[in-house]
This record gives sequence, structure tokens and C-alpha cells, in this order.
Amino acid sequence: MNEPARAPSTKRKRQRQDNKQTTHCNNEDTNSHHNDTNKTKSLKGIITSLMLIDEQEKCDQEEETKASGEDKLLFEDNHKKMAKTMVDYYSNLQDYYTEIQATDRIKRKRSRAVAGAAALTAATNGLASDGVSETKQGQGQGQQRRIWVKDRDRAWWDDCNRPDFPEIEFKKAFRMSKSTFDMICDELNSVIAKEDTTLRNAIPVRQRVAVCIWRLATGEPLRLVSKRFGLGISTCHKLVLEVCSAIRNVLMPKYLQWPDEDGLRKIKNEFESISDIPGVVGSMYTTHIPIIAPKISVAAYFNKRHTERNQKTSYSITLQGVVDPRGVFTDVCIGWPGSMPDDQVLEKSALFQRANGGLLKDVWIVGSSGYPLLDWILVPYRQQNLTWTQHAFNEKIGEIQTIVKDAFARLKGRWVCLQKRTEVKLQDLPIVLGACCVLHNICEISCEEMDPELKIELVDDEMVPEAVFGLGSSGKARDSIAHNLLHHRQAGTGFL
Repeated sequence: MNEPARAPSTKRKRQRQDNKQTTHCNNEDTNSHHNDTNKTKSLKGIITSLMLIDEQEKCDQEEETKASGEDKLLFEDNHKKMAKTMVDYYSNLQDYYTEIQATDRIKRKRSRAVAGAAALTAATNGLASDGVSETKQGQGQGQQRRIWVKDRDRAWWDDCNRPDFPEIEFKKAFRMSKSTFDMICDELNSVIAKEDTTLRNAIPVRQRVAVCIWRLATGEPLRLVSKRFGLGISTCHKLVLEVCSAIRNVLMPKYLQWPDEDGLRKIKNEFESISDIPGVVGSMYTTHIPIIAPKISVAAYFNKRHTERNQKTSYSITLQGVVDPRGVFTDVCIGWPGSMPDDQVLEKSALFQRANGGLLKDVWIVGSSGYPLLDWILVPYRQQNLTWTQHAFNEKIGEIQTIVKDAFARLKGRWVCLQKRTEVKLQDLPIVLGACCVLHNICEISCEEMDPELKIELVDDEMVPEAVFGLGSSGKARDSIAHNLLHHRQAGTGFL
């Protein structure tokens, strides 16, 4: 009776469980559907955003392209306006200069006509013409012709040439006294004097020498020299080269030459009294003269150290000189390219050839560290950790080197053209530099004091030679001199 009663209850429980499972599955399906729907909506939103972004970028790009096109059109329009303005300007300028040239031609024709009429009137009336005249003989009658010459202002030179012109002002202008200037003119008179011609009067010797010396002393461009002396630019250029050539040919053998036996003996005594080093007959140094970059062999004249120091491309030629105790040059070597170190310039010099021939036996020429130690060249010790003896020797060598450095400083200070890149051609530079050295010697021998304002600081880079020539006998001789200087109490204590 009990069992049949429980059967419906069990069945209802099973139905309820089945309904629950069915409901749960339906719920899961519903949730899954909702999730898929949300994911789809999110993906659509992302795609929509990307499309909007792309569209915005396209719009921005179109706006930029449009703006760029407008700027380009505006730029081209401005460029065309500027080009047209420049064309109009140069066209007007050309018309202006053409008009001026035409006016000048008319003025010159009128001047010639007036001059011709004046000359004809003077010849008819029998008056002497104050211009340059030419006499022609024809059928027994004389005819005069006046040559037209451009008038130039010579007031400055005429003022300097006056006998009462102040000595101080003359020396300031020409770096020497009137007496020294007159002596140079007298020495060169027979070589540079010219005769008057039928076309024009010759330029006086004093004016010729003055043009050259002024140009060397100031380094001014030829156009300014032309205005100062009332001469043409080409005439001034020609005068400078002619006078420099005459100085080299006439005065150099007299004022710049290697001393004779008596002269060498005096030089030895003077150097020994200065440094206590016996047998010194000269002090040697090499300086650089700036030049304009040459058209050929540019690399050979490139001055690397000067370029690095001044951060500016520099070209130069070298000037090697030997001086006596007074700072007077006794030997010069001019014109080797600025890229060559001091020891290579020395090997190319005539001094080196004379020394190899035995003419400098048993004497010393003191050089800087840029030269090699030879049996006739005495240079300072240049290794590290020097002994007292070597320091003492270098100190004495330095006193002798000061003499030649001061001499080169006075040379460049007096003749300012050596400090500038001149207009002189490369092949003519040795003539000009040689003339400067001769004029320097004349001033030094004549005891011409240099204006303190002209003093300069000499700056040259010494290049220690890579190859060291035989240090055997030369090194022993130098060690012996250094030993005597220190142990005979002749060396100073400046190195301490």
C-alpha cells in the first residue's frame, strides 16, 4: 500500500529536476547570445571609430595639401615679382652707366678740342706751351704739339718733398730719416733715373724711390698708393718692382753679404761677450710670409700650423735669415713653399751648400729647435728631463736666439707688406722680400730707431725635424760647450 503511494512523488521530483536543467540551459544560451551581441556591437564601434579617424586624416591631408599649394603659389608669385624688380633695377642701372659713359666720351672730346684749340692758338701767337711738347721739322719750319696728360693730385708727395718738411713726419711715413732716404736715392740714381721724352716728363728718382718704400712700409693697395702720389696704378706697380729689383742688384751686394775674415772675427767676439759661447758667427731663424693661394702647387704653399692656429686657411712662403749681433742680415734664403719645415728649407739654401764646401768650418751658427744639430749648427737640447748643464746651455742659446727673433720682428714691423697677403705675383715676391731685407739692414746700420707703435709679436711654429743627423762629434762638441758654461760659472741661473 505504501509503495504505490511514493511513485507519484518520485516522478514529480524528476520532472522538477528536468525543468530546472532545461531552464539552466536556456539561461546559458541566453547569456551566450547576449555576450555575442555585445562583442559584435563593440567590434562595430571600433571599426566605426577607425573609419572616422581615417576620414579625419584624409580631410587633414587635403587641407594641408591645399594650404601647401596656396603657399607655393604665393611664393612663386613673390619670386616672379622680385625677379621682375631685379631685372628692372639692373636694366635701369645699365642705362644709367651707359648714359654716364656717353657723357664722359662727350666731355673727353670737348676737352681734346679745347686743348687742340689752345695749342693751335699758342703756336700761332708764338707762346710757349706749359705742357709736354713735341717738335717736328718739316720743310724748314718747326711745329709744336701739346700732349694731353691726365692731371692728378700730387699735393701729399709735394708736401713731403719740401726741404722744410718735419723730420719726424718724414721718418714716420718712410721708416727712415731724410739723410738715409737721400743716400738710397743717390745709390740708385744711375740705375732707375729716366730721361724726359717728347711725350712726357720723367718721374723723378726721389718720387720713384718714395713710391716703392711707401708701398713696402704701409702695405697699402696700389690704388691708394696711386692717389697719394698722383700716379697711375699700373705706373706705381711698375715702379715698385723696378726699384725693388734695383735695390737687390745694386744695394744687396753692398749691404747684405757674408762677412769677411775681419768681420767674422768681430762677430765672434761680440757673440761670445753676449753668451760666453765661442765661435758663434750668426743666429738663424725661419719665418713665414703670407700669400694669396697660388694657381699652381697650392698644397705645397699650404701653411698647416698657421691655419690650425688661426682657424683660417693660410698660404705662405718662407724667409730664412742669419743675423749678426746687431740684428743685421748676413745671409737670406727666400721663396720656398710654406709647407716645408725649417730643416728642409735649410737643406735647399745656399748657406747649406757653402757649409758642405767647408766655408763654415770651426764656427757655429745658432738655430732653434726646428733645425738639426750639425757640426756647424748649434741647437738647444730638446729631450725631456734635462740636466742642470743642459738647462744652462739652453738658456745661453736662448739669448742668442732672441737677437734674431727681435731682428725679424723689426723687419716685419717696419715693412708692413710682409704681414699682409700682397698683390705681388708669386714669381716677383723674392725680389720684394730681398729688397725689404736690404732696407732693413740699411736702417739697422744707420741706427734708425723704429717707432714703438710698429713693434709686433713674432709668431712662427717651429717643427722639430723628424730625422736627427749625426749626433756623434756634434753632440760631443755641444756637451763640451755646455759643461764649460756651467762649471766655469759662465751660465746663468734663470732655469732654476
